[in-house]
Amino acid sequence: MTLYIYTPDKPGVSNCTGQCAIYWPPYTVSAAAGLTAATGISGKLGTITRADGTTQLTYNDKPLYFYAKDSKPGDTTGQNVGGIWFVLKP
Repeated sequence: MTLYIYTPDKPGVSNCTGQCAIYWPPYTVSAAAGLTAATGISGKLGTITRADGTTQLTYNDKPLYFYAKDSKPGDTTGQNVGGIWFVLKP
């Protein structure tokens, strides 16, 4: 599925919680998961701990999200929603 960044987020901090996270679910991973970028991905993968204790994947220190209205891989219906959500461009 398509990954998004939320421009109000600060590096290493997710500001999308509560209702926001229902429509924009965070990309969560196991805290013990090894992070290996696919070929062609040049940015830095990392994680942050969210306020609820879950571990969220980051790309160049930006927390990553899915969009609940995207129904299949390749959908980008969340692009530019509210002028603050954008498709991740690796």
